[in-house]
Amino acid sequence: MENIKKIVKKYFSSFAYFYGYLRNKIFIAFILSLAVGFLDGLGLTMFFPLLQVVDEHSSNPDNLGKMKYVIDALQGMGISLTLLNVLLVMILFFTLKGVAKYLSNVYVVLLKQSFIRKIRINLLHKLNRMSFKRFMLSNPGRIQNTMTGEVSRVARAFSAYFKAFQQGFLVMVYMGFAFAVDWQFAILVSLGGGLTNFLYKIIYKHTKGASRKLTRHNNTFQGQIIQHVGHFKYLKATGKVKEYGEHLLKTIFKIEKSRKKIGILNSVAAATREPLLVVVIALVIFMQIHFFGSNIGAILLSLLFFYRALTALVAMQQGWNNFMAVSGSLENVQDFQVELNKGREKKGKISFSDFQKEIVIRNLDFFYGNTPILEDVNLRIPKNRSVAFVGESGSGKTTLVNLVSGLLPEGEGEIVVDGTPLREIKKETYQSRIGYVSQDPVVFNDTVYNNVTFWAEPTKENLAKFERVIEKASLSVFLNELPEGKDTVLGNNGINLSGGQKQRISIARELFKEIDILILDEATSALDSETEKAIQKSIDALQGQYTILIVAHRLSTIRNADKIVFMDKGRIVDIDNFEGLLQKQNRFKKMVELQEL
Repeated sequence: MENIKKIVKKYFSSFAYFYGYLRNKIFIAFILSLAVGFLDGLGLTMFFPLLQVVDEHSSNPDNLGKMKYVIDALQGMGISLTLLNVLLVMILFFTLKGVAKYLSNVYVVLLKQSFIRKIRINLLHKLNRMSFKRFMLSNPGRIQNTMTGEVSRVARAFSAYFKAFQQGFLVMVYMGFAFAVDWQFAILVSLGGGLTNFLYKIIYKHTKGASRKLTRHNNTFQGQIIQHVGHFKYLKATGKVKEYGEHLLKTIFKIEKSRKKIGILNSVAAATREPLLVVVIALVIFMQIHFFGSNIGAILLSLLFFYRALTALVAMQQGWNNFMAVSGSLENVQDFQVELNKGREKKGKISFSDFQKEIVIRNLDFFYGNTPILEDVNLRIPKNRSVAFVGESGSGKTTLVNLVSGLLPEGEGEIVVDGTPLREIKKETYQSRIGYVSQDPVVFNDTVYNNVTFWAEPTKENLAKFERVIEKASLSVFLNELPEGKDTVLGNNGINLSGGQKQRISIARELFKEIDILILDEATSALDSETEKAIQKSIDALQGQYTILIVAHRLSTIRNADKIVFMDKGRIVDIDNFEGLLQKQNRFKKMVELQEL
């Protein structure tokens, strides 16, 4: 059994991938396809007795080969071969075939939807479990393209793959009927059809190569679009929009070239397939009649089966070529899932309920590759105290805070929260108690209420809680001035808000979560002095209620912090309050003087 699995994975990797999501449901789809072909074959067999009824000299049941057993079975059931009976039996077989085809098509549609739903959910779960460090090293264009466009192309790959397989089954069924009628005729046609298949193997190879290129170009284009939108203000202000647009155009032309190649290859395959096979059949009929003296009735019945087989073969090859055209997307999704698995965040086992005492950092080192970022960091952060981290750019402030928040994995040393090593704590339970406000506040294109509550149901309790955090974040006056109050839509990325209003919305959201730790990472650095003072007043009002960690370049925001950690080149130089550092550290004093505090 294990050997069979290895063979399937090696030679039928796409089937193994689909089977991994759908399991035995796949085989039900194949059985329904077989039923369609079998019932169609029985219906076609009725043409022979129909010929016999119309003109008893035109055909002989003995020329049906093994298919004469179908006629014998009908007569054994007491059904005489009259014109009416033959027509009724034919209608019955084709009606049953229609029912089977309907069931087959509907079932495949349901399978496809189930498969795509599971793929999307699987990718989403894997992405959410991806470590922040691995995410930062990933290509955002590839992530976006894979999660959106590539999944849609995988849906097409699924449809094309199963169409090819289903039609392949029908080819086998029809060929079986043809062999049962006249095996010599069937062998000759099969040999001729097999020879034409070599041409399509070349087409498939080139199509798959073009599909892989198309996927790579799509990933690149998605990344470029993300950057184009993200840096649009800069590009517009500096007159570089057109120049960067030329950069995008090159990728667009590459995508167009790959699509054209795939389209041309599909057209070549579609245009040449049927004429080649008809030539083969014509030659075989000529040989059968002139050299082997075959009965024309048996040949015509075989030809009916071969026509069905030919139609199914054309559909199979077309389906397979369509699958090759999007196989690059399927490979990309599979590779992306492997990458997500490799970047999966290590999970702790201990649940975290709430922060009660202190966070202790012991002998902490952290590296990006071989580059040291933090060295021998030791620090205690008591509950409900405000701790600020200051220092020149590159001193390790943000990295240290990211380590404390669980965004980055500890290197050497450890971080201990209430006596439990952070690496042993379930990150999601710990991070649910953390609020995070950055220099670029997160504002969703939705109402004020949904932005603050993160789409919580507007129950009486939640509405009261919403009012409390609005008051804490000093948003009451702003909210009262809005035409629709809490139901006002804020626009894409808070386009309708000032910088200070965005920050207050972000702070209110974090407070609504009932957090223990509030992280402010350069939260006021992009604001004007007046707005900064207003936000600072809001932050000062929260002191003593939360453990506040502040990363700041602008030192005015940390004047009232309980403890200031002064850092340089990844090390802690000193820890004291504002006035204490001002007296002891000349570099800190110079920083204060430069900012004219």
